[in-house]
Amino acid sequence: MSRYTCSVKYNFPDMPMHSIRPIFCAALCLWSGFALAAETSDPFGTEATLPLKPALRLGGSVGDPCADAMPRGTLSLPDAVNLALCNNPQTREVWASSRVQAAQLGVSQGSYLPGISVSASGNRNLPGGSNQRSIGLTLSYLLYDFGTRAASIENARQLLEAANASQNSTVQAVFLATVQAYYQTQATLAALDAAREAERAAKKSYSAAEARYQAGSATPADKLQAQTAYSQATLSRIAAEGNVKKTRGGLANIVGLDASHNIALADAGTTDIPADFEGDVDALIEDAKRRRPDLIAAEAQVKAAEASVNAARASGKPSISLSASTNQSNNAGISSHGSSLGVSVSVPLFAGYAPTYRVRAAEAQVEARQAQLERARLQVALEVWNAYQNLVTSTQSLRASADLLHSAEQSERVATGRYRAGVGNMLDVLNAQSALAGARQQRIQSILDWNIGRATLAQSMGNLDENLLQTLSPAAAKPAAPEKDRP
Repeated sequence: MSRYTCSVKYNFPDMPMHSIRPIFCAALCLWSGFALAAETSDPFGTEATLPLKPALRLGGSVGDPCADAMPRGTLSLPDAVNLALCNNPQTREVWASSRVQAAQLGVSQGSYLPGISVSASGNRNLPGGSNQRSIGLTLSYLLYDFGTRAASIENARQLLEAANASQNSTVQAVFLATVQAYYQTQATLAALDAAREAERAAKKSYSAAEARYQAGSATPADKLQAQTAYSQATLSRIAAEGNVKKTRGGLANIVGLDASHNIALADAGTTDIPADFEGDVDALIEDAKRRRPDLIAAEAQVKAAEASVNAARASGKPSISLSASTNQSNNAGISSHGSSLGVSVSVPLFAGYAPTYRVRAAEAQVEARQAQLERARLQVALEVWNAYQNLVTSTQSLRASADLLHSAEQSERVATGRYRAGVGNMLDVLNAQSALAGARQQRIQSILDWNIGRATLAQSMGNLDENLLQTLSPAAAKPAAPEKDRP
């Protein structure tokens, strides 16, 4: 495709000098209008290629997805993700960075359009008082440059693609961090409930031991052991309350609020393991290599570097331009004018080997980007592998924790009943209660690990989105009856 460079200057040979001022003012007004339009518009539509601004409406009400205020009532996981994607500074930063790169693409595309400028001058020579005045309009237009501009545009386009992919990668990272913070908060809430239940059980055991001691059927050791267990349970409850406050502060921070903001979460639900959650890990890795936004960004960086090589090579080639000019001047009442039209060819002969080294630098940059791409591919495969194995392990732990909790509950009931009936001892009761408290904590941790494991695997595959939220449980569930938890 032909590309043009022409320089045309037009003056008004028959124009009285006293008419220069109104025309110059009109030109300034025209320039002001163009400048204002250029600052407030997107003539090349570069921002149309940007992904949506980091904001999702995941099952919420219709309206502005980026509401600054907390939703009324309790905060669900989709609400938390919405708030984080809208208000977290990281998402706003990458969105602005993508807009910067989109504007750079517009700068490159603008090199295909002509440049227009108006000039006027006037001066008075002293002594003598002679006047000199002129006005002109200049149009410049490049004819052919052997692909320099095309390579620059391709470079800017690929960098914009990389910026868009980086934005998506950051959005997924914030998404995952929100899911983790939400489940962690739910887990600490469940742990607090478990600590309170353990404290109540320890208090009952202490009351029973004291009653038996007063009746003469228990030793002082039973009473002291029960009192010690009760105090330990109280300390555990206090620590659990502190953990709840810290995790709530972390969740508030990730959604763009002050850590002191009090967040009420939606009720926890049950956890059901899908029968077909497992898949072929090799297929998952290949799928991740196609979907991961950081890999897409790395591939775009390679293409941008290749375009830079083409631009460096083209910059050392000849350029062709067309020039035309006409001028009018008035000096002390004597008018003169002239015109010219021509085609010029510029052939660079020697520039101190600078073009050669620019090409070498650009080619080395391509090699570096290709190595970074290969490293990213290996890292993606490792992340998917680790996330998959962690999920398999947490799934097995989730199933085993249900059996552990069920047996620990039965053991605690039997030991407590025997002691109240006067045929058991306090040590058996305390051991059973300690085992039950541990089983509850392991159940809570296994649910947390499993839910976060699913989200982590999805993020490692570049597939963390609204659809996954529909399959995630509403929160890390509190310990529930085993028969409800088993698949």
